[in-house]
Amino acid sequence: MTKKTLRSTEWFGKVNRDGFLKRSWLRNQGTPDEAFDGRPVIGICNTASELSPCNAHLGDFAEKVKRGVLEAGGYPFEFPVMSVGESIVKPTAMLFRNLISMDVEESIRANPLDGVVLLVGCDKTTPALVMGAASCDIPTIVISGGPMLNGRFKGGTLGSGTDVWRFAEEVKAGEISVAEFMSAESGMHRSNGSCMTMGTASSMACLMEAMGIALPGNGTIPAVDAHRKVLAQQSGRRIVDMVHQDIKLSHILTRDAFENAIRTVAAIGGSTNAVIHLQAIAKRLGVPLSLDDWDEIGRDIPTIVNLMPAGDHLMEDFHYAGGLQAVNKALLEHGKLNGGHRTVTGKTVSENCRDAVNHNDDVIRPWQNGLTANGGIAVLKGNLAPSGCVVKPSAATPDLMNHRGRAVVFETIEDYHAKIEDPDLDIDETCIMVLKNCGPRGYPGMPEVGNMGLPPKILKKGVTDMVRISDARMSGTAYGTVILHVAPEAAVGGPLALVENGDEIEINVDERRIDLLVPEDELAARRSRWMAPPPTMETGYQRLYHNHVEQADQGCDWDILASKRGVVVERDSH
Repeated sequence: MTKKTLRSTEWFGKVNRDGFLKRSWLRNQGTPDEAFDGRPVIGICNTASELSPCNAHLGDFAEKVKRGVLEAGGYPFEFPVMSVGESIVKPTAMLFRNLISMDVEESIRANPLDGVVLLVGCDKTTPALVMGAASCDIPTIVISGGPMLNGRFKGGTLGSGTDVWRFAEEVKAGEISVAEFMSAESGMHRSNGSCMTMGTASSMACLMEAMGIALPGNGTIPAVDAHRKVLAQQSGRRIVDMVHQDIKLSHILTRDAFENAIRTVAAIGGSTNAVIHLQAIAKRLGVPLSLDDWDEIGRDIPTIVNLMPAGDHLMEDFHYAGGLQAVNKALLEHGKLNGGHRTVTGKTVSENCRDAVNHNDDVIRPWQNGLTANGGIAVLKGNLAPSGCVVKPSAATPDLMNHRGRAVVFETIEDYHAKIEDPDLDIDETCIMVLKNCGPRGYPGMPEVGNMGLPPKILKKGVTDMVRISDARMSGTAYGTVILHVAPEAAVGGPLALVENGDEIEINVDERRIDLLVPEDELAARRSRWMAPPPTMETGYQRLYHNHVEQADQGCDWDILASKRGVVVERDSH
């Protein structure tokens, strides 16, 4: 068999001035001769940062990856890329996802890498790195940082994010004091890692495993469990084999992989953010994937993982119950997974989970006893959202899934904050809260503010949920009957921009409808008066983002970044 010509050979294999320069400069780090002898050169793309709490520990995993690469006969080079943590970054980490993807793509393209290992953690770093690698399409494997240990407070468990929202509402309702609220702070996040609820970070980590671009266990092994370091070392070994076998990212992230991901989101009660991220990844690879696919493919799958925010348990419990491979086995047994799909292990999905065992059927429930019978992301369409919007049934109140109510409108998130605690706000529990101008262009960046907190006067009645509609996102750790990602968004003149206080809105999740019950001639008159809000752009990057970002149903990627471009060796400049 002819030996594969490695990409790195174009840098290091030349016996001339250009080769001399490239090899010689790397020798100042103590790089040995064997790094240049034709073995695979592996890039370790690291998002470790002390400003990204979920990713701060990834340096430890990089060292394990390096060990694995060396053991398998490759040579590793670690490189940094921009890192963002949703809990810290303003105005929203989503604003920078596409920028990070460009950082990754150009770093891979410009350097002598034959394969790459992506070290990811907090929400947006996972899709950002995969999007960038997808544009280059070289052998790639993902390692997630893993979830934190379960939060603990007053003898009970705390779920990151989920219990923050709950406590904040209880303070507004007068059920707990501010002092009690603050005392839970240090108990919620006790170790390295990302949210231990089924938030976006955990959802994306599980999806990397479900789609086959991460080794089994990636989705659930706790960050501080020693098995996570073993996984990193094994991934380092495996990426070298993948280079020799020329297994590119596009060979794994096929249509079958995305279908498996959609079914997995339903089964685990995954984050609505997964919709936007997977739409963007698919578009980078040229894989056909529409918003309707999410509804059709995931619709009849029960949510069997009993985790917050939809259920009771946390990621640590999920892992020790059997993790994602136990879920895969259940999906396969009911004919809901593409079992023949090949993964980075070199084996199929079916082969990977053949020996999986469910050790706790309260955490991973039997198929017939799911949290909800239809756990997939529901996609609603109608005259309020012609291009669609989404709701997560497993986190919603069943009695509100088919509802008609009077709109109470907030033009911006600042408008919401200014009005929500006003006792004279004209609102009751039957109303529908509507938030505008928080979409991809309107904010810009589409922040996680869609799960608007309820007015204190409603909370004091004991009401804990109302229908909320917006063009924003919400944290995967949040819950409630929250309709998100309305497209087109208000800032580009979507119908959401025309909603006024007092309008009747009807949602019917069973029929997948969302309608603004206003006569067409009145809507036409409103549209003729509508003026686009001035863009909120404070930096050059934000201007680029605003000018190029696509709508939520398309994945909020930039129009100039769509499609797979591959890698070419640029001409030498020396």
